[in-house]
Amino acid sequence: MPAPDPSLLKAELDNLGLARPIGRVLSVGRGVVEIGGLAAGARVGDRLELKRRSGEPLAGEVLHVERVAVHMLPDTAPEGVSLGDRAALVPMPDFAPGLHWLGRVVDPFGRPLDGKPLLRGADSRDVMQPPPRATDRKPLGERMPTGLAVLNTLLPIVRGQRVGLFAGSGVGKSSLMAALANSMQADAVVVALIGERGREVTEFTDRTLGPDGMARTVVVAATSDLSALARRRCAWSAMAVAEFLREQGMNVLFLADSVTRFAEAHREISIAMGESPALRGFPPSVTPLIAGLCERAGPGTAGQGDITAVFSVLVAGSDMDEPIADILRGVLDGHIVLSREIAERGRFPAIDVSRSVSRSLPDAATPEENGMIAEARRLVGAYERSEVMIRAGLYTAGADPHLDQAIRAHDDLDAFFGKADQKGIANSFARLSLILRRARTGPAS
Repeated sequence: MPAPDPSLLKAELDNLGLARPIGRVLSVGRGVVEIGGLAAGARVGDRLELKRRSGEPLAGEVLHVERVAVHMLPDTAPEGVSLGDRAALVPMPDFAPGLHWLGRVVDPFGRPLDGKPLLRGADSRDVMQPPPRATDRKPLGERMPTGLAVLNTLLPIVRGQRVGLFAGSGVGKSSLMAALANSMQADAVVVALIGERGREVTEFTDRTLGPDGMARTVVVAATSDLSALARRRCAWSAMAVAEFLREQGMNVLFLADSVTRFAEAHREISIAMGESPALRGFPPSVTPLIAGLCERAGPGTAGQGDITAVFSVLVAGSDMDEPIADILRGVLDGHIVLSREIAERGRFPAIDVSRSVSRSLPDAATPEENGMIAEARRLVGAYERSEVMIRAGLYTAGADPHLDQAIRAHDDLDAFFGKADQKGIANSFARLSLILRRARTGPAS
C-alpha cells in the first residue's frame, strides 16, 4: 500500500480541535433546542453534541444564532432532553475532496461510510459555491454515448448538459440512473443518494455499480434516517466533489437521486425557521435553492472539464406540474419522462418519448440524423393519437398512409426504445434508419 501524501496528513492534523466550547439547554420545543453560552463562537451549520442526563448523546446542527443563544435542529426527536443539559460545540469539519476519493462512499461531511479510513484532500472548500460566471463558461460539448439506443438518438445528451429524470415510484428511475453510471462515457462519476434507504446504498455500490463502476465513482450518501440538514447538505457536498473533479480537467457525470427529497429536506428546515409554505406546501426559498444547485453543474471555464448532470424528480401520480418538477423544467436543458403505463407492460427503460425533450437538439445531430429523429417522433405521435381506434379494430389499413407507416413501425420502435446499445451512437442511428425504412416499404399489419 503506498504511503499517504504528507500534505494530506498535514491537512488532517490541522483540522484537529483541542477544545470544545460548552453550553447549556435553555428550552426545548417547536422542533428545536435552544442552547445558551455558545452564541459567540457558533456558526450556522456547526455541529452540536448534547449530553442527555438519561440515554445516548443527541447530535444536531446550529439552525440559527441569536445574541445569547443558538437554536439546534436535532438529528432525532429530543426525547429525554431537559433544562441545563450540557451541549458541546463541534465546528463543521472541513470538506476537502481529493482524487483519492474515487471508489469511496462518504457522508455529506466527508466522512467514510465504507468502513475504511479516508484522508481529506489538501484544500478545503465550502460546499455552497456560486456557479462559474456565465460569460466565462464554455459552450456545451460533443454528444456522449450513453449505452441506451433511445438516448443515443432521439434524446441525446452532450457534455455539460443538465437533464431532469421525471418519474413516479417503481417505474425504473434508479435502474436507469444505474445504467447511466455504468455505461455513460465520463472520466468520473459522482452520485448523490439523498434520503435513500440504507439497504439501497449498499445495493447500488456493491451490486449495481460493482468494482469496475465504483473505481471511477464517488458516492455521497445521506440515508433517510438522517436529519433534514444532513439530507439537504448531501446534494451540495456531492456537487462540491463534482466541481473539484471538473477543476482537474475531468468530464464528470453527476447523478442526483433525488431533487424531490432535497427539496423536502429544505422544507422541513424552512418551517422550523419560521418560513411559510406558500408554493403548494413548499417555501418560496425552494426555487432559488434548486436553481442554484443546477447552475453549479454544466460546462466549466477554459482549461476545466464539464459536469454533465442528471437530476431525478419523484412526481406523485405523474403530475408534471407539481412545484419541484415545474421548477426543474425551467432551469434544465431537457427532461426525460418515465411512464408507469410503459413500465407496466414490461418495457424498460420506460421512457415516454413523446413527453421527453433534449434541448441539445438540433445542434447535437447532423441534418440527416435530425431528419430521422423528426420522422420517428411523427410516427410515435401518429400512433398514440389513434391508438384507441387501432386497438379497437376500427381502423382500416390504407385509409391513412402515414398512420399505416406508424402501425408498421410501432412494435420495432417500442423495442428499439428499450434496447441497450454499447456499440455507440452511429450504430444506434443505423438501427433506427433500418426501422424507418421498413416502415416506409413494408406491408401494414
